[in-house]
Amino acid sequence: MSGATRLRLCVMMFLEFFIWGGWFVTLGSYLAANLQASGAQTALAYSTQSWGAIIAPFVVGLIADRYVNAERLLGVLHLAGGLLMYALYGTQNFAAFYPCVLAYMILYMPTLALVNAIAFRQMAEPARHFSGLRVWGTIGWIVAGLVISYLFGWDSRAGISHGALRNTFLMCALASLALGLYSFTLPRTPPQPRAGTPQPLARLLGLDALRLLRSRNFAIFFGASILICIPLAFYYQNANQFLTEIHVANATGKQTIGQMSEVLFMLLIPLFLRTFGMKTTLLLGMLAWACRYVLFACGDAQGLAFLLIVGIALHGVCYDFFFVSGQIYTDSRAGSAHKAAAQGLITLATYGLGMLIGFSAAGFIDDRYAAGGRHDWHAIWLYPAAFAALVFVLFALTFRNEKVAYDVSAAPSGGRA
Repeated sequence: MSGATRLRLCVMMFLEFFIWGGWFVTLGSYLAANLQASGAQTALAYSTQSWGAIIAPFVVGLIADRYVNAERLLGVLHLAGGLLMYALYGTQNFAAFYPCVLAYMILYMPTLALVNAIAFRQMAEPARHFSGLRVWGTIGWIVAGLVISYLFGWDSRAGISHGALRNTFLMCALASLALGLYSFTLPRTPPQPRAGTPQPLARLLGLDALRLLRSRNFAIFFGASILICIPLAFYYQNANQFLTEIHVANATGKQTIGQMSEVLFMLLIPLFLRTFGMKTTLLLGMLAWACRYVLFACGDAQGLAFLLIVGIALHGVCYDFFFVSGQIYTDSRAGSAHKAAAQGLITLATYGLGMLIGFSAAGFIDDRYAAGGRHDWHAIWLYPAAFAALVFVLFALTFRNEKVAYDVSAAPSGGRA
């Protein structure tokens, strides 16, 4: 791969995750402050990510893999997404906001697979080179948070009160339109020629990977992946609103510490897998979720602010040690014919089913502990902490340890930065 091609793909990854990180992190704060959304309504908005993840395999498996160049479909989806982002910028109530954000996420979630497909097709050795490209997605997410907090101050107390967070949608609309146009200049990525008889619908949708559930260990891991995503949803839905409500300065910028730690702990995964095995590595990820929420429950914006920073910094352990290690485990258990289908199955279970349940639970609990425009965050955070601890115990008692000799750079890179 030439240096020019590498640069083009790095820009693609940067913009892809800059767009997502530029509005999704602050969505809860925006909805509560500007659209007076309840916890249940905020949960509905965040759950559009899950519906997008559920529908994405149909778009990629039935369209991009068979009929349309990936870079062209990426361009069309982001151009349409840019228009929907601009519509979100102009909405004045939740009734108008929800259908727009639902349509947007149905269009956006398939682009996560498309950017990966475009990148993989340009590489002779994806195991060596993909991680070097994918890290620019994480950098894009970080830059979006820093721009919101430190360049424009949209998430400050004054910014939120004056409705400045709506500007995140305008910023992301412009970035989406830019990426949409830019996508048509990316290397051609036509559908791969298919020999033989047409594949059945079940195989196209990855349902043949369900046979992996015949393995007791994989079935336990699959169930734990769904369950651990329930407390995970509390973080994505509540963290920014929690930090801004208790008056943490530059909350969105501080949340990028989590993505910075993700890069660091990604490098430690091979060491932990070789030394401790898959079970211990996965358990550490689960335990980190429980610890993070306890820290959030106990911290504040004054003397105990360091607890909040530590909780945010645990994101690397939370995400990498369970979700990235889980992708590695899934890849190691899938046969050569089912690797892509198995990853799709796990994505459907986690970002689809698990987080769909989690967002609904978070919305219900948020409303239960809301009064006078404020929340009892101490009580709210103890719910996902207890649930993550319960999943940790059940997994520890039922999952058999496995050592997976596998290079982390070869693992498929998941959706979120």
